[in-house]
Amino acid sequence: MSHARRRALIVRGGRKAHCPVQTTNLFMPFLVRQGFDVLVEDCLEVYEDEKLLAETDLVVQCWPGGDITPREGAGLRAAVQAGTGLAGWHAGLVDAFPEDLDCQLLVGGRFQLEPSETGRRRVRLAAERADHPVIDGLSDFDTDAERYWLLNDPLIDVLATITFDGDEQRPEASAVPAVWTRTWGRGRVFASALGRRPSDLATPEVRALIERGLLWASR
Repeated sequence: MSHARRRALIVRGGRKAHCPVQTTNLFMPFLVRQGFDVLVEDCLEVYEDEKLLAETDLVVQCWPGGDITPREGAGLRAAVQAGTGLAGWHAGLVDAFPEDLDCQLLVGGRFQLEPSETGRRRVRLAAERADHPVIDGLSDFDTDAERYWLLNDPLIDVLATITFDGDEQRPEASAVPAVWTRTWGRGRVFASALGRRPSDLATPEVRALIERGLLWASR
């Protein structure tokens, strides 16, 4: 008996400094091995194609910055509401379309302030969510990453954090979301603040989190 393959739509573009082509290319073989037919688009107009999105199980968006039209944004949100999954990492999802508040709410978080310099960071997994499929069996780890202050929806499900140490202005340490999920209607959303460059995605733990997140978000 043949089984219908799922469809993944990769939508990539925006600021080239964040390597949208190179980073998405890293995950295409994984998606194929997981039984997806992969379609790649380099324009946001695809979000206006209601039929295509209805037949898509997972949208992988990597579009740092840029602008999205009201029709495009509405099409993406409606597709997720109806059950299409949405996933992405770093600025490709978390810093996409800074003028569109509705898309930011869909994602559940957005980079709000400039990052601290790159350094060795401890990524701490949420102990209370240890049974979540994205982090089940994984442990805290160190990786080279920037730290970003995030504006985030309190209703997201935070799976991992990075901590800002206290200083003269803020005497206590504070943990900021680094990986999270959320539901949106019948759809699921996975977001990772980690993964700016291909070298960042070479960290096995970061790669594992994102691969699991892609599968979790898919219809």
